[in-house]
Amino acid sequence: MVDSLQLALTNLLTPAILFFLLGFGAGWFKSDLAVPEGAAKTLALVLMLSIGFKGGVEAARAGLSPDFLKAAGVGLTLSFGIPIIAFGVLKVISRLDRTTAAATAAHYGSVSIVTFVAGTEFLRVSGVPFGGYMVAVVALMETPAILSALILAGGGAAGRQGLRGELFREVALNGSVVLLIGAFLVGLLSGDAGMSKMEVFVGPVFQGVLVLFLLDMGLVAARRLSAARSLTLPLIAFAICMPLLSSMLSLGLSLALGLSPGNAAVLAILAASASYIAVPAAMRIALPDADPGVYLTLSLAVTFPFNLVFGIPLYTAATAALIG
Repeated sequence: MVDSLQLALTNLLTPAILFFLLGFGAGWFKSDLAVPEGAAKTLALVLMLSIGFKGGVEAARAGLSPDFLKAAGVGLTLSFGIPIIAFGVLKVISRLDRTTAAATAAHYGSVSIVTFVAGTEFLRVSGVPFGGYMVAVVALMETPAILSALILAGGGAAGRQGLRGELFREVALNGSVVLLIGAFLVGLLSGDAGMSKMEVFVGPVFQGVLVLFLLDMGLVAARRLSAARSLTLPLIAFAICMPLLSSMLSLGLSLALGLSPGNAAVLAILAASASYIAVPAAMRIALPDADPGVYLTLSLAVTFPFNLVFGIPLYTAATAALIG
């Protein structure tokens, strides 16, 4: 395994990261470069379909394993527990109101699908094998953090109503989760025969779609950050340090349960990621008084770029050092 400096350099020089940096620079300097909204949504759908389908095929090859059950248990524990830690940290370092702190904490307990995509691609390039069923673990980690946030916020009437009605629908039928799990099941059922028909779509086409999508994400992240007005240095430090703490917690659990290095690395990347799609949508319904200028800017404009450029190789190197 190459050392952490080489890992970081390898990650920085991949087309996906370079296109993200191109988009970030263009957005920061207010270029008129833009990816049409409809095209961006299509790119996201293609990514979800490809990830889910390939994961299902790989899961069909491997079968149900104890490692999957262990990984799922770690993922659920982290998704529910990390917001509690994040909330405590935010209350100490900031003056955020309870609702905004709870909503922000939820983002750091849930996961970023795009960070998962970039991380797993990096692991493949680095020759680190992991289970295809980790796609299912991603889906499991989407929602427990939302429940934690509602508890932390005090479980007011709006939160309870959301859980019974619109919020439950938002969480259960979130488009990315539905497509990810649906494609996973299709891949699981069709197996290698299905892969032979989809191989170009989930291989070469996937790489092109990924760089276009990350170009757009770079534009969005830079413009969101440049427009931020409510961020403080302690909050920015939180958005960088919290992923590091979460990844260490994940690695500790993975080591205790004897997970494979590849699965442990994926879990560390997931634990360190922060949602900027599913959780913001849920928070708008469940905690409408929370400030999206804080929670969305931190997760999308600070944590996401940090993980993409520096975090992924760092978590991979830490996994190699601790687990092998």
